[in-house]
Amino acid sequence: MHIWVDADACPGVIKDILFRVAERTHINVTLVANQLIRVPGSRFIRALQVPSGADVADAEIVERVSSGDIVVTGDIPLAALVLEKGGLPLNPRGEWYTKDTIAQQLTMRAFMEELRGSGVDTGGPAAFSQADSRNFANALDRQLARARAAGN
Repeated sequence: MHIWVDADACPGVIKDILFRVAERTHINVTLVANQLIRVPGSRFIRALQVPSGADVADAEIVERVSSGDIVVTGDIPLAALVLEKGGLPLNPRGEWYTKDTIAQQLTMRAFMEELRGSGVDTGGPAAFSQADSRNFANALDRQLARARAAGN
């Protein structure tokens, strides 16, 4: 198992949680971004800088992800591609993307983009909170416990 992080927009508190998880569990964590990302010195944590461009980091993650890997992302199209490869996409607020919900999430995303494109102010997501980071940590811990119980 490997944890991949769509790091350009990932909150710092989530990265910190992942760094602690990597050290505690000895699971490799790779942050993928098109900018330089600082990571702590650890044999389990690394940063991968990709060239600038739309969806370059996403493409790199999709190319490298394997079945059972966790991908931390708030990007719904990336989550859909990860699901197709058997990966487990988790958003930074602690919600798992699933095959049962991804179509609806993609449709809602397209609808909101259409509204914004026609000039409607749709606001934005709620500010990231401590509850979000707790939900993320709990969701990740439960999945890692399931993987350990299954012998992965």
